[in-house]
Amino acid sequence: MALYESVIGLEIHAQLLTASKIFCGCSTAFGAAPNTHVCPVCLGLPGALPVLNRAAVDHAIRAALALECTIHETSIFARKNYFYPDLPKGYQISQYEQPLATGGVVELSSGGGTRRVGITRVHLEEDAGKSLHDGFVDSDRKTYVDFNRSGVPLIEIVTEPDLRSAAEAAEFFTRLRETLVWLGVNDGNMEEGSLRCDANVSVRPVGATTLGTKAEVKNLNSFRFLQKALEHEIERQTETLGDGGRIVQETRLWDAAAGRTVSMRSKEEAHDYRYFPEPDLPPVTVDADRIHRIKAAMPELPRGRRERFVDQYALPEYDAAQLTASRGVADYFEAVVAAGAAAKPASNWIMGELARTLKARGVEISASPIPAVRLAGLLTLVDRGAISGPIAKDVFEKMASSGRSAEEIVAAEGMTQIDDDSRLATIISDVLAAHVDAVAQYRAGKTATFGFLVGQVMKAAAGKANPKRVNELLKKTLAGWAGGAG
Repeated sequence: MALYESVIGLEIHAQLLTASKIFCGCSTAFGAAPNTHVCPVCLGLPGALPVLNRAAVDHAIRAALALECTIHETSIFARKNYFYPDLPKGYQISQYEQPLATGGVVELSSGGGTRRVGITRVHLEEDAGKSLHDGFVDSDRKTYVDFNRSGVPLIEIVTEPDLRSAAEAAEFFTRLRETLVWLGVNDGNMEEGSLRCDANVSVRPVGATTLGTKAEVKNLNSFRFLQKALEHEIERQTETLGDGGRIVQETRLWDAAAGRTVSMRSKEEAHDYRYFPEPDLPPVTVDADRIHRIKAAMPELPRGRRERFVDQYALPEYDAAQLTASRGVADYFEAVVAAGAAAKPASNWIMGELARTLKARGVEISASPIPAVRLAGLLTLVDRGAISGPIAKDVFEKMASSGRSAEEIVAAEGMTQIDDDSRLATIISDVLAAHVDAVAQYRAGKTATFGFLVGQVMKAAAGKANPKRVNELLKKTLAGWAGGAG
């Protein structure tokens, strides 16, 4: 059987984070009662004229710049004509021949190197409404339509067919979402439909240069579904060709329950939509000064920040990747370090104790119960040897529940670490006297009992002893006992 490779391109629809719709003043807020965020413009009533939302264009430019696209001075809206019950005008206002931006790139990590995935275009368009097929007493006979989403501003990001596996496509989608959320142009909420992905996939014999017949797979509202759907579709097409069949160009849906793609309809070509320029909207003009202002106000992007965290703070690449998974976490980390904490301990505590606390409370880093400066204060106490690691975890929990600083808690509850050698020597002597059998075993060569004795000393000191000094003094004391016995 011939060996086949997959060729994948993605089309991502991202809702822009504007307060109002792209061509009218209706709210874009999610969750309102059906058909309450509507007006004559987004319902397509006769005589209503669209007016372009400037903030939507600015958001689209930010996204295109982050993807290293060329922003065109002039772009034109077009009417994409098709009939569907949730499309009130009978056409969708989008961009076709002259999009906002073209020719970008996203770099992916691959086998220790990088893979460049081309961006064909980024264009603006309006969303359609939503057909509701269940949840009503007569859903077996009727479909309801909610037009609240109609006219919500979107960008469509189309990639080149540069992806070669389901896993690579999922990684691309993950990185793209990370960038859009980081920029504040999209909220990344796939469950609410504000970020959606369709995939064009084909297979061809290894070594071939021409593309195979593609199928478009829709209904991919999670990274996991995207990967699973593509794995299934690649396998389906490979088996079909291996059995002597042929692939039909069509649109397919991912059936998550059945774990397979199912045919939806034949795939339309551009001419099927009868595109023509939107007569009610003038061309979109974007001058160089506007692009410069938007670019100057953009934050450092995730990839650049990851690289800087490795170089500036000597962090492992894993830590840098985790800390830059969201802009809020990256900002929090740098605030902790700026307040005096060492970088690696700060990274460990943010990825460990703080992450667990936030997850348990179901909150984001912006609602952290421990401000960055207070976490820095806790880590400074540990670094100075004022408190031990185990005590620090106890203090952290008290900080999270009470809102007090580490210094206040340590002072009020007498949690300062015991560093005084005379006090530690007394505790060690008492422990050794209470565990003569363990001492005898250690003297007989069973050095594993040393760890037991350290634990007993720490227990006797209520966890306040300096572990390093305990180890040093315990070894010295046991050596003295052994010498005396000899």
